[in-house]
Amino acid sequence: MKSDKLLPQLGLFTTITIVVGAVIGSGIFKKPAVMAADLGSPELLLVIWILAGVLTLFGALSNAEVAGLIPETGGQYIFFEKMYGSLTAYLYGWAILSVIQTGSIASITYVFAEYTQYFFTLPRLSPELENSFYLYMPFIGKIFPLKDIGVKSLTIIVILLLTTVNYFGIKYGGRVAEFFTSAKVIAIILLVAAGFLYGGGTMSNLSFDTPDFSYGELGMIGGIVAALSAAFWSFDGWNNVTYIAGEVKNPMRNIPKALIIGTVIIIAVYMLINVAYLYVLPIDVMAGSKLVASDVADKAIGAWGGGMIAALVMVSTFGTSNGTIMVSARVYYAMSNRGMFFRVFGNTNAKHHTPANALALQAVWSCGLVLSGSFDDLTDMLIFVSWIFYALGAYGVIVLRKKMPEAQRIYKVPFYPYIPLIFVFVASIFVILTLYNDIYNYIDGKSDIINSLFGILLVLMGLPLYYYFNKKKDKK
Repeated sequence: MKSDKLLPQLGLFTTITIVVGAVIGSGIFKKPAVMAADLGSPELLLVIWILAGVLTLFGALSNAEVAGLIPETGGQYIFFEKMYGSLTAYLYGWAILSVIQTGSIASITYVFAEYTQYFFTLPRLSPELENSFYLYMPFIGKIFPLKDIGVKSLTIIVILLLTTVNYFGIKYGGRVAEFFTSAKVIAIILLVAAGFLYGGGTMSNLSFDTPDFSYGELGMIGGIVAALSAAFWSFDGWNNVTYIAGEVKNPMRNIPKALIIGTVIIIAVYMLINVAYLYVLPIDVMAGSKLVASDVADKAIGAWGGGMIAALVMVSTFGTSNGTIMVSARVYYAMSNRGMFFRVFGNTNAKHHTPANALALQAVWSCGLVLSGSFDDLTDMLIFVSWIFYALGAYGVIVLRKKMPEAQRIYKVPFYPYIPLIFVFVASIFVILTLYNDIYNYIDGKSDIINSLFGILLVLMGLPLYYYFNKKKDKK
């Protein structure tokens, strides 16, 4: 059944929890160790987190103006359509559907399933059976659907469960977001408090560099770019809330408020937890940690600290997966309703007022990526593409100021045009340096493909469908 539209049912608090919940996943528990190994300096580590946070805030401030101006379901997809036309909008929507958001759902939920093994063992097949069947994916290599079948099965069950919750209404999904976001923030604050109460910690760790540290072959610039990439991954998802603008009460005010308040909360949480990590662990010890949060908890709390962190990661990733499932389906829904995707995915459930078919499509594709086991490879490739779209989104503030000068703007980005232009400049530099690193690693034999160029190729693979739907639309 198809009803006219989705209904605005979400208040400001729920919208803020969706912003925070979509960002704080597993990255903050793992990435600081990777960044410590790239940088070797606690001061530089904190500077990178501040830089990534400020840049994310600049992106949120810029996006907030557009979100207040165009409060429609589909968010960034609709923004790009009005900024640059249907082709850019379609390529963005295709990237979101094919890998970016579905790959994120698969990888985040997979982390949840992995951490359940701290408490009980999931079944798996023998190595012979795991390796008995494989598929070959060009540029990715062999994929083994039967590998880690217990973890994959639980991942698929959770994806289907959360999709079902969101099928029955965005209010239910919003309540899940409220609960799990609040729980994860409280748990992180308790971890920070435990870290600072640890008697063996010292603030001198914040100024103690790794002895005899040397950067890789690309020097300090390469280390900074690698660390920024890790930090940006931990901040990724801040603009997801724009996808559900049509289901937020008073969206012209509440979407900008949620973006700004939520981003500030995330920055504060991330800075607190990184200082706590460094207070407990020297930078060289942090660099050798596989899960820095667990090592900090073990030292600060004792033997049951590992269980606390495993539970915290599960709470965090469960909430993030729910938020990503909730908001992302609205993009495919919007594409369909504009004639740029199959019509069936633009239908809403008449009783629950949810994009039921778009949710089902997303669940099926996400589960397929889980079975393939290739989601992490694909999302790594498309992080590069994501930042191209982020830069286009910020520059679009300037484009819309010229295209729609008389439109009512309840919120305007401060210090215009400097904040959008700074974001575009830094994002562009990041994209260029990432491309340079990928090419260097390919030439040096450290990578079989140039990840960033292959990411662009994956997006361009959507062009045949674009021309098909565009031609079909023109005939009407």
